[in-house]
Amino acid sequence: MRLGERDFARELEFQASRSGGAGGQNVNKVSSKAELRFHVASSGLLSEEEKALVHEKLANRITSDGFLQVVCQAERSQLQNKEECIRKFYELLRQALTKQKKRRPTKPTYGSVKQRLESKRRQSEKKSGRGRFRGDAE
Repeated sequence: MRLGERDFARELEFQASRSGGAGGQNVNKVSSKAELRFHVASSGLLSEEEKALVHEKLANRITSDGFLQVVCQAERSQLQNKEECIRKFYELLRQALTKQKKRRPTKPTYGSVKQRLESKRRQSEKKSGRGRFRGDAE
């Protein structure tokens, strides 16, 4: 089952609080900051392999309680911040569950080697010309 076909909505918890930043006087009255929390270990929509991948790749975003946290406070509206949190959540999961292509080592091309050596030669000439003149006269 692909990530886009799963509906995580019932497994997400939201918490709202007052946000800093733009909003004028309204910022002191309205709770527009949205915090999304998702308990990875108890998710019924992720397989054990996927849970392990999420724990490994998103370790810096997972609390000691096992909750994946996403916080949004850029917008003035709580609804917009919630939508942004959901968008970020799906993006984080997509990145964590996407397998990296294995890198195939390659050799540098003849032209790139030649260009690098030429650049080093020019740099060497430039630096060797900077020293004091050491002629025969004293």
